[in-house]
Amino acid sequence: MIVTTAQLFKHAYGKYALGAYNINNAEQAMGLFKGAISSKAPFIIQISKGARSYTDKRMLEAIIRAAGEIFPEAIFAVHLDHGDEATCYDCINSGFFSSVMIDASHDPFEKNIEITKRVVDAAHAKGISVEAELGMLGGVEEDIKVEDGHATLTNPVEAEEFVKRTGCDSLACAIGTSHGAFKFKGKQSLHFDVLEKIKARLPGFPLVMHGSSSVPKDEVDRINAAGGKIKDSAGVDVNEYLPAARLGVTKINIDTDGRLVWTRVHREFFRDKPSDFDFRPPGKIFIEEYAKFIASRNVLLGSAGQLEDLRASLKK
Repeated sequence: MIVTTAQLFKHAYGKYALGAYNINNAEQAMGLFKGAISSKAPFIIQISKGARSYTDKRMLEAIIRAAGEIFPEAIFAVHLDHGDEATCYDCINSGFFSSVMIDASHDPFEKNIEITKRVVDAAHAKGISVEAELGMLGGVEEDIKVEDGHATLTNPVEAEEFVKRTGCDSLACAIGTSHGAFKFKGKQSLHFDVLEKIKARLPGFPLVMHGSSSVPKDEVDRINAAGGKIKDSAGVDVNEYLPAARLGVTKINIDTDGRLVWTRVHREFFRDKPSDFDFRPPGKIFIEEYAKFIASRNVLLGSAGQLEDLRASLKK
């Protein structure tokens, strides 16, 4: 059942974080729904601009609708991830999305406000929530690349002003995470001090963490053992998910980890069966492995076991 992002945020705020998982194909959708149901967790499906053009935006929407019918007990929202203004309007007008993200974080502060406010006005007219971003994460997210030296943490004072002037419904904050598989060096941690200051200025307001994959070492090691060359990768400490959730982080984006699971499954399969060329057997393995991964992350996010309580709250 597709619900509004606002409904999910209301239930989760301060207690747990919703896993926001990017999908691009049927195998990811099946694994995501299976993992969410087995862990009894609500979730957010994220569709990026790149995912919408990978095949056709209508194909991905049809896959999600079908998955919702196959797993009628699932409760989820559909969210546009890292949209530009034109893509946001297209998704708002599609009637399919629960929320959209306008990413104007690369523009100056005033320009970011101007663009975000236009998207908010259009979305709110149709009952759709808007996520905006302030501050810049390092790393690579599809066609966006930010060098480490240009990454900037979110300013708590600006965050308060930004939310008041734009009317956005949630804010993606830069608190030390990074896109891609090469997030951290050494023992770097999230900037909880910045997060606490933002929460103090925006009490009760949903915050979002992008670039929050953990980049499991065992996955990377297995990929490399099967012919991959992913070196010096590191991600977010999964033990920091719940502490962040209790400070107002209500949505945590996880994409890279799912790609690592896909890569590990397919590299190992074709390494061990080099004469095979049927993509369905590794596809089936991936669905099950991805489902197990999703369930494990939902436990760490605190969303596991929340499904029935959420269902009851939606009936009130």
